[in-house]
Amino acid sequence: MNKDILLCGVGGQGTVLASKLIASAAMHLGNTAHSAETIGMAQRGGSVTSHIRIGNRAFSPLIPLGKADIILAFEPSEAVRNLCYLKQDGIVIVNSVPVKPTTESLNDSTYDGVEMIEYLNKKCKCVVVDADELCKPFGSSKFFNVAILGVAVGTNATGLNADTIMYEIEHRVPERFVETNKAAFLAGIKIGEKYGIN
Repeated sequence: MNKDILLCGVGGQGTVLASKLIASAAMHLGNTAHSAETIGMAQRGGSVTSHIRIGNRAFSPLIPLGKADIILAFEPSEAVRNLCYLKQDGIVIVNSVPVKPTTESLNDSTYDGVEMIEYLNKKCKCVVVDADELCKPFGSSKFFNVAILGVAVGTNATGLNADTIMYEIEHRVPERFVETNKAAFLAGIKIGEKYGIN
């Protein structure tokens, strides 16, 4: 299997854990996996980007421009910022709920992510997910990182199976959060199955 998967968001959204779950699941299935994170002031809400390259064709952990099979975007503007990595027939799975940068919050701007989502829908195959709505049963949008991974697996875009991801959740997430993360992952799968690709 050869897959290039890019995750992007802002600090505190759990992109790094999600990327580790993907890479570990790929290796568990016998694939070679390379990963790298670019973290800019992540603890202050800065951009976070994780590259995951699965398969023998990857000689570097960084995905070349225009080569990502999938972009998992935890925030609309980060999806647009990283769209240059997506290949022509790739898919973007994006959270519709925006995270205002500190500068936007101070200026009381009207940024709501709507224009970003409209742009993405025009430019690529796009699955839009409302993190607040999806994670409402779990009491926090902090579980969206695992839920969006479920959406991706549900679409069949990742080449990974649910059982392997569940195994990684059980072994990489603190025990007190395992069951909630598993439930969020399964909820994401149900959404992804509606957008399944061959």
